[in-house]
Amino acid sequence: MSKQGQPDRLLTYFKAETWPLAVVTVTGLVYNIGLAFGPVLEGKLAQCLLDIMGGTVQWPAMVYLAALYVGVTVFVQAARYLKRFYVRRFANNVNRSMKRVLYDNLLHTSREELERTGTGNLMTRAISDVDACVEGMRKFTTEVFDTGVALASYFVLLLVYDWRLALLTGLFPPVAFFLAERMKKPVSQCAAVYKESAGRLNGATLERISGAVTYRVFGLEENRDRAYGDCLADYEKKAAAANLWENTLPPLYQVVSMLGAVLILWLGGKNVAGTGWANWDIAAFTAFLTCFTKLSVKTSKAAKLFNSVQKAQVSWRRVKPLLKDVEEEPELPPAPAAALEVSNLGFAYPGGGEVLKHISFTAKPGQIIGVTGPAACGKSTLGKAFLCELPYTGSIRFGGRELRDMTEAERSTVVGYLGHQPELLSASVRENVLLGSDGPAAPWLAASCLTEEVAAMPQGEDTPVGSGGVRLSGGQQARLALARTLRHKRPLLILDDPFSAVDMTTEGEIMEHLRALAGDGIILLLSHRLDRFAELDGVLWVEQGTVLAGSHQSLMETCLAYAGLYNAQRGGDGRGE
Repeated sequence: MSKQGQPDRLLTYFKAETWPLAVVTVTGLVYNIGLAFGPVLEGKLAQCLLDIMGGTVQWPAMVYLAALYVGVTVFVQAARYLKRFYVRRFANNVNRSMKRVLYDNLLHTSREELERTGTGNLMTRAISDVDACVEGMRKFTTEVFDTGVALASYFVLLLVYDWRLALLTGLFPPVAFFLAERMKKPVSQCAAVYKESAGRLNGATLERISGAVTYRVFGLEENRDRAYGDCLADYEKKAAAANLWENTLPPLYQVVSMLGAVLILWLGGKNVAGTGWANWDIAAFTAFLTCFTKLSVKTSKAAKLFNSVQKAQVSWRRVKPLLKDVEEEPELPPAPAAALEVSNLGFAYPGGGEVLKHISFTAKPGQIIGVTGPAACGKSTLGKAFLCELPYTGSIRFGGRELRDMTEAERSTVVGYLGHQPELLSASVRENVLLGSDGPAAPWLAASCLTEEVAAMPQGEDTPVGSGGVRLSGGQQARLALARTLRHKRPLLILDDPFSAVDMTTEGEIMEHLRALAGDGIILLLSHRLDRFAELDGVLWVEQGTVLAGSHQSLMETCLAYAGLYNAQRGGDGRGE
């Protein structure tokens, strides 16, 4: 997209679809100019029928006119088919391009920003708002011909028959356009409120699904249903209000446009009688009235288009911030192993106080460093600091390079992260491990002690895990996410509580595999379970935002809190020192 223009400009998407729009232009002109021949031929057919009844014309003339009418209709409708086909193709291509850019931006958006915006709101923007934008572009592209060119063709035809009457009756359609423009503010306001309500409903739907078991267990389903019902009622109310302005006004626009028909019946009748501004026969009168009727219908559609485009503009303003030009960076191989140096690290969430402060430690290739501390001590925050999603103070250097100074692509070759939430895909076991890459999944499943459990599944590695891994146990979810992390190993791995849902035996086996697979990489093992910490190369005790670093043995001697927690978990015998 960046090669064709800026993705946050509508013109970019029109330029990208030059070929479909060229076909739409040609076929649209043929179709809409051809429509003007319809009233002319219909008038001639009416006159021919009158002449046959009067005996001045024979029936072959009617057959000729009828055949000509059918031929023109077939040709015009064929052009209409091609126009609609390529308009739909244009819309589909734009929809795909816009969503691709939007989803790419979401992938490069920090977790905190995503959470601040809200899942329901993002879903509405990524799906509903994009669809509304594209629908507005499609309608605009269609009506440029179906309304704009057709209106011009019909009006030119009216001028040919009687320019004075054409100008007089032509005063009414602009009134309909004026009314549609005056409705811009209420249409836009209702559309914006409706989109916000849709976002809240989507969020409530996701929350209702994810928390269904919890509400059922505690017998609070009625409370949840009541809250969801309130969101649904609000959505229905806002949706009705948004659609009211768009769908109930077109009949009014058409009535205003059709007021000119009264003048046609009066002044056009004088033309037929020979006392008006022009001399008409029945064919001319019929053609003029039919043409004006079609013009009025097109006028009401054009007025409705104003309101549709106004709604689309609301959606465009909502998605535009998510349509930034993301520069595609080439995929890079994992960075080579190197030393980690953390110096005077500080970290704070936006609007909050400092969570981490004055943290310093080092790690060498091949080391596994344990990170632990009291509940809510900040160890998970320490792990997230390495993702650079929010700015940190101090320094985190890997291989001599500052993490925050690396590009996102470069940083992704250095840091691998496994957080509390497994974040599994709604795909198979194999796909969750490989993420589209080549090679077997078996070695990594074995490393996370999942081989036997996967073999017992109905389809083995091809077994779908369900949305977010819902078909797996908590321990299986965590180990599958670990297998994925190990498959895409980086020289610096941040593992946040990978053993929280496994038994002691399994934990020991996984630790052995980690030691073997880590090789010359560095692993920061964030955990509240300390059974294996005596085997690690170093320990970080996090408390009140600061870190005490050392070996397990030295912390047992110098940090009473660490020693107390370790001994409590080991049954108070102090083994493992």
